[in-house]
Amino acid sequence: MPEDIPLLPGSPRRLSPQAGARGGQGPKHGQQYLKMPSPPAPGLQGSSSRDPGQPCGGESTRSISVINNYLDASEPVSSEACLSRMHFHDNQRKVDYVLAYHYRKRGAHLAQGSLGHSLAVISNGETGKEPHAGGPGDIELGPLDALEEERKEQREEFEHNLMEAGLELEKDSENKSQGSIFVRIHAPWQVLAREAEFLKIKVPTKKEMYEIKAGGSIAKKFSAVLQKLSSPLQPRVPEHSNKMKNLSYPFSREKMYLYNIQEKDTFFDNATRSRIVHEILKRTACSRANNTMGINSLIANNIYEAAYPLHDGEYDSPEDDMNDRKLLYQEWARYGVFYKFQPIDLIRKYFGEKIGLYFAWLGLYTSFLIPSSVIGVIVFLYGCATIEEDIPSREMCDQQNAFTMCPLCDKSCDYWNLSSACGTARASHLFDNPATVFFSIFMALWATMFLENWKRLQMRLGYFWDLTGIEEEEERAQEHSRPEYETKVREKMLKESNKSAVQKLDTNTTECDEDDEDKLTWKDRFPGYLMNFASILFMIALTFSIVFGVIVYRITTAAALSLNKATRSNVRVTVTATAVIINLVVILILDEIYGAVAKWLTKIEVPKTEQTFEERLILKAFLLKFVNAYSPIFYVAFFKGRFVGRPGSYVYVFDGYRMEECAPGGCLMELCIQLSIIMLGKQLIQNNIFEIGVPKLKKLFRKLKDETEAGETDSAHSKHPEQWDLDYSLEPYTGLTPEYMEMIIQFGFVTLFVASFPLAPVFALLNNVIEVRLDAKKFVTELRRPDAVRTKDIGIWFDILSGIGKFSVISNAFVIAITSDFIPRLVYQYSYSHNGTLHGFVNHTLSFFNVSQLKEGTQPENSQFDQEVQFCRFKDYREPPWAPNPYEFSKQYWFVLSARLAFVIIFQNLVMFLSVLVDWMIPDIPTDISDQIKKEKSLLVDFFLKEEHEKLKLMDEPALRSPGGGDRSRSRAASSAPSGQSQPGSVMSSGSQHTNV
Repeated sequence: MPEDIPLLPGSPRRLSPQAGARGGQGPKHGQQYLKMPSPPAPGLQGSSSRDPGQPCGGESTRSISVINNYLDASEPVSSEACLSRMHFHDNQRKVDYVLAYHYRKRGAHLAQGSLGHSLAVISNGETGKEPHAGGPGDIELGPLDALEEERKEQREEFEHNLMEAGLELEKDSENKSQGSIFVRIHAPWQVLAREAEFLKIKVPTKKEMYEIKAGGSIAKKFSAVLQKLSSPLQPRVPEHSNKMKNLSYPFSREKMYLYNIQEKDTFFDNATRSRIVHEILKRTACSRANNTMGINSLIANNIYEAAYPLHDGEYDSPEDDMNDRKLLYQEWARYGVFYKFQPIDLIRKYFGEKIGLYFAWLGLYTSFLIPSSVIGVIVFLYGCATIEEDIPSREMCDQQNAFTMCPLCDKSCDYWNLSSACGTARASHLFDNPATVFFSIFMALWATMFLENWKRLQMRLGYFWDLTGIEEEEERAQEHSRPEYETKVREKMLKESNKSAVQKLDTNTTECDEDDEDKLTWKDRFPGYLMNFASILFMIALTFSIVFGVIVYRITTAAALSLNKATRSNVRVTVTATAVIINLVVILILDEIYGAVAKWLTKIEVPKTEQTFEERLILKAFLLKFVNAYSPIFYVAFFKGRFVGRPGSYVYVFDGYRMEECAPGGCLMELCIQLSIIMLGKQLIQNNIFEIGVPKLKKLFRKLKDETEAGETDSAHSKHPEQWDLDYSLEPYTGLTPEYMEMIIQFGFVTLFVASFPLAPVFALLNNVIEVRLDAKKFVTELRRPDAVRTKDIGIWFDILSGIGKFSVISNAFVIAITSDFIPRLVYQYSYSHNGTLHGFVNHTLSFFNVSQLKEGTQPENSQFDQEVQFCRFKDYREPPWAPNPYEFSKQYWFVLSARLAFVIIFQNLVMFLSVLVDWMIPDIPTDISDQIKKEKSLLVDFFLKEEHEKLKLMDEPALRSPGGGDRSRSRAASSAPSGQSQPGSVMSSGSQHTNV
């Protein structure tokens, strides 16, 4: 055993850097002594601990008690120690964080039948085996044993360094041949105060909550009425009113008198305590693991399996005791409360600002979908109400017109009457009517309004959550290098440096960290960048290839079905439906693949920090998933039917198979079908079934795995699991990227092609009502508690949303101008119609073709038409066969094309101008918040002056009462106030200070 191992391996104990070291006479590094006190220390009477596998009660075969932060197997377990599942076994110190790892004793594969007893403590810090702890197989050191021993030493050094940083640890005993061990971590007040000052955590001051005044009397009345009307929708949680706020100030140990510290154990809430411990874990180094920096590196190297803060208790316990987790479950994470507002302040308190901002954003987005859904339904109902008044669809359905259309394919397809497509034409009017143009303008402005209101809400939440003071320097100070980055730097240094440089790297991590920016140059990253570029291009090409493959499937299937008389009538419906389902399945599969590939590509770039890694991952994943989800829709919207050619001169994909055409009523109806099925399918299958089903399958798998290892499990422990056991069985938290991504893709469906599908906001709203509660239930019941992350905005997601909003203006302009018949109808009505109506519009859009000019071998076989056809019609603006330039584009074609381009330019500039106007009219920072920020600064100055005055007054009173004190003593007291005054609860800056237990 190396000399610098600071712990007592295998023994149940409480670990503290000064355990057994009182008055500065502590053990040397590498040698811990078990110090037995003469009488038990005050405050330890009755405080005892138990083995996590032992049920509460008096029937304990093992017993342990706290002695100078170590445990001694001599005293019985008291019932008081069993009351709390959130504390050390002394039932006094709160568990702020948990480290978990799986251990295996030497030769455990040879000793599965006998479980070892607890290890005996030897005075020199070594451990000895009891006679029945193992067998001869324990002596020989195999490869697995050597690896386990190395990991054990690394864990012990890391835990020693944690204690040197001031943390207190409690560890389970390794009393089985193998199993999971939990290291509980407690941060004493000294550490909390030191780190809170370093992290500049804002805490409430002694000043009572002050009122935030509304803008005017009308605003007050409106707010009061709105609050009264919405009272049934409010969750029953103790949230702060939007009218009241605490006066907060960054924590400082020199100004302890400013804060309302009534009880040190509860001054910092659980989320803040775990955040502080996590910051220490991230920056603590381990020299045995090649100077690995932080717990994330140790988890990546399988030294620890998991690190997580504890939940506040069980969410479904029948007891009356209420905790934040249980309250969140009852008032937020159940489908039965779908109609209630979200308790955003409680979410932020429990999960941290980053997750709080996500749910605030999701709630605002969902509420904004309500007006857009109402308008979308009105537009759809307008289409339904005016379907009988639509002249073009009536002309198409009129069988007396007898428009004989050209065959849709060679040989097997016959001529057909336009009236046979009556149903498609009528259905197209539901989505292709003048109201959709105004709805597109509305949705473009809606997107701008949504983003502007989010900026305002974000500022408001930032003010109430005390995020307005976060600076970029603070955020950068909290960023730590990723384990992969450290490994890459170390490998480079080992290659480029001689032996002395390597030793310098091993002994001076601070210098290495300061120069990390220069360690990996663009030359080092170039292979990763090249691989990223090539891989992304390949995957985009793969997506386009699959879309083309589906096009070929549609063409060949349509030709095959046309050969059979029984299936000939339903060719278009069958082909469209099956192709869309194939597209949906491919999109769902590629989404999962692209997500994994994007993560792999980001890893080989080796970003330095987690924030950089996350941003690059988001950009890659969004690009790939955007192309994957929208490629089939873009094809139908802008490319299908554009490169068909004309009768006698068709464009062929390959011999005998020509490019597919749009339906007689246009491609807008097919675009609507494609969009609706893909959108609804993704939401139903991917967002809901996968999110519900996959975690349940993983949970079932873990349960089955645990049952297979039942021989290693204490039955009493399984009946009475601790909170850290319960949380360990939950799914690890993997970030908000998947949650944001699915909503961003949905936002694209709602905005990019809304001109073709006005009901998209309705389906998005219905999905999001479920999604909010689904995500809430997942965070509260199925995931380990995430680390509280302090952030002031949603980061790169806002830029993506803004980009989609701007791109949606262009896409909707082209959908209306190119895909729909809105522009051709306007041109005909105001330029070619004799009476200013749309009578004759269908005939105007159909060109003539002389069937005798069809290529040899492409004429219909066995035509069913009664009379011989001389001319057939096709949809295009071309000169007739009898014109000087037959089949060339006509003047109407160029006129309509000019009108389409003019509409795109006018629509885009008009909507952009209105969006900028809305952006200018709505300030990013609410007026009341900007006023209150100024007011708070003034209140803070007044509060400081008042407290300083009270402090000096208290210091002057003893000097005045003492005889002969005079001015000299008063001046001396005043001059020594900052350093000499000892305030209640003040602490030293040393990280090794501990409370005596």
